[in-house]
Amino acid sequence: MAAETAVPASQAPKKAKIPIGLVAGILVMIGVLMMPLPADLPVAGHRMLAILAFAVVVWITEAVSYEASAIMITTLMAFLLGTAPTIKDPQVLYGTSAAISMALTGFANSALALVTGALFIAAAMTFTGLDRRIALVTLTRVGTSTRRILVGCIAVTIVLSLVVPSATARSAAVVPIMMGVIAAFGVDKRSNIAAGIMIIVAQATSIWNVGIQTAAAQNLLTVGFMEKMLGERVAWSDWLIAGAPWSLIMSAVLIIIVLKMLPPESDSIAGGKEAVEKSLLELGPMTGAQKRLMAVSVMLLLFWSTEGKLHKFDTTSTTYFGLVLLMLPRFGVMTWKDVQSRIPWGTVIVFGVGISLGTALLTTQAGQWLGNQVVMHTGLDHLGPLAIFAILAAFLIIIHLGFASATALTSAMLPILISVLATLPGDFSRLGMTMLLGFVVSYGFILPINAPQNMVCLGTETFNAKQFAKVGIIVTIVGYLLMLLMGMTYWRWLGWL
Repeated sequence: MAAETAVPASQAPKKAKIPIGLVAGILVMIGVLMMPLPADLPVAGHRMLAILAFAVVVWITEAVSYEASAIMITTLMAFLLGTAPTIKDPQVLYGTSAAISMALTGFANSALALVTGALFIAAAMTFTGLDRRIALVTLTRVGTSTRRILVGCIAVTIVLSLVVPSATARSAAVVPIMMGVIAAFGVDKRSNIAAGIMIIVAQATSIWNVGIQTAAAQNLLTVGFMEKMLGERVAWSDWLIAGAPWSLIMSAVLIIIVLKMLPPESDSIAGGKEAVEKSLLELGPMTGAQKRLMAVSVMLLLFWSTEGKLHKFDTTSTTYFGLVLLMLPRFGVMTWKDVQSRIPWGTVIVFGVGISLGTALLTTQAGQWLGNQVVMHTGLDHLGPLAIFAILAAFLIIIHLGFASATALTSAMLPILISVLATLPGDFSRLGMTMLLGFVVSYGFILPINAPQNMVCLGTETFNAKQFAKVGIIVTIVGYLLMLLMGMTYWRWLGWL
């Protein structure tokens, strides 16, 4: 009987192998823990550096999901810090209760609340279809020449960046529309026209992540670290004034690069505008829910842009007021059941643990110690603000090649860089420099894997990784040089450098 029910060896489920990246992360962590303890580094700080090393290796190798890695990091903090002596009294241990509380402090941060609120607004946009309507209306204002279509891609990206605070959600809304335009043109999916349109959708999304504070999660994480480590933050309008000119210039540069490197097969293709208008017509008139969501979105934009100028309400509080309106019975546009499945809750978990990781590095003095070591061994303390920015920005651009998440990159590196800035002598704006380095975190231009919106566009199979990298390398170099130029002029005049 047993022989009859036995599963053939060929059909037996294979045992899952432990990812090499996870093993490497554990080995690196153990290696850091076994290193001699420096006299000026507390035991808790030493252990936090080991946890940071583990996090960086696991995030770079993507050995496990970001959500799983967040839970692992929290557990490591609970036990490694829980059995470490406190900073105030080395005779007393933190205990796992205090350590797990430290590991969860990020979930009480206003920046996390803002990210969650932003994800709800993005979900409301897709639920009501307002994001698609905005994209189509914007495209109807564009002509049928290929150059105008590319400009239209940029225009859609800018408009959606203002009202959809999620890069992934924006690209997911725009990609089906642009695929419809490509199909209406009757061109091959692998044509230069198709490749150029999709590459612009991906690259422009990253470019406008720089210009608008609420456009990307990594920006909100940067704001969270500003508040936690510097005691102040950059207002939405000040971020826009500083970043939008760079994004505008780089949008024009992006179109020029794409037209040069992927010359369109023809200058004008009939039917594109008609296809967009047809899609818009199929949507029918604007629904009541869309009108109310548009009104709330415009109201939030006004609140965000006038913070500190006309009122003292912070961005998080005004965003939550908007959410209340959107979820009110009768007036609202959605219920909890409507949007809960559309929220990437894993992003919220990773974000909270990221803030906790940065805060713990500061609390245990690991960040300050590492900052001192960087300054001592690099000679940054002998350089001016522009040279410091140039070096740290180049470092972030290079290390981003190993990260598939700008949020993970921000969590791992920004607390250390802020500690470096705090250690450096000289009279320059630490807050401004942090914002500018936050701009550089969005440089996911070279590899498709460096940003979710890149992968969304790559999934259309209109371009390959080589084409993307050819455009992305030039965008990265020009963008970096433009930032240095603006650091010498515009940003210095604004007092950020």
